[in-house]
Amino acid sequence: MRYVVLSLVLLAWIVLAVAGRRGEISRRPPIEVFPDMVRQPKLAPQTANRFFNDGLSSQPQVAGTVARGSGYEDTPHRTGRLAGTTNWLELNPETLTRELLTKGQENYNVYCALCHGAMGDGKGITTRPLYGMIYVVNLHDPRVVRMPDGQIFSTITHGSPAQLMLGYGSQTTIAERWAIVAYVRALQRARLAWLDEIPPNERPQLLKHE
Repeated sequence: MRYVVLSLVLLAWIVLAVAGRRGEISRRPPIEVFPDMVRQPKLAPQTANRFFNDGLSSQPQVAGTVARGSGYEDTPHRTGRLAGTTNWLELNPETLTRELLTKGQENYNVYCALCHGAMGDGKGITTRPLYGMIYVVNLHDPRVVRMPDGQIFSTITHGSPAQLMLGYGSQTTIAERWAIVAYVRALQRARLAWLDEIPPNERPQLLKHE
């Protein structure tokens, strides 16, 4: 028993000698067994440093980088909302061109047609009994037609928990998502447009398929 007590006393003395006592003022700092990166090498601003070619510690930011917390993402083009508000962007910021619609069609067929269908009518392959998706949003529904472009863009980006839709922000670029929005609008116009909106020289060809 005596050796056990002596061993415990010796162990306590070793711990005290190595770690020191917290809060005690001393000219000799205690030995740090686990500093946990409390003190680490750093470069003081505006001091000489032989590591860089120009010999300076302060270096300009790498091209394309942004400061953390700078709010660079709070732009209508990235969020689909007016900056600093909760209001949706009404119209697509991308210029409507044939190339944009072609890109939108390609990406729509890859990411959207499986559920929403090639025509956007909500009758994609996943609605078949084999796959068990009972309900998929019909993109020609008046509720969707009235949505601002920014809201559709945000839904593509983040998904819609209410509709069990996953977001595609990680699979597509911002430009590709706006292209999909443009193509969705083209599908809606193809279904909901008035005959008067069709150029007169193209109406006979359209009426032929009725």
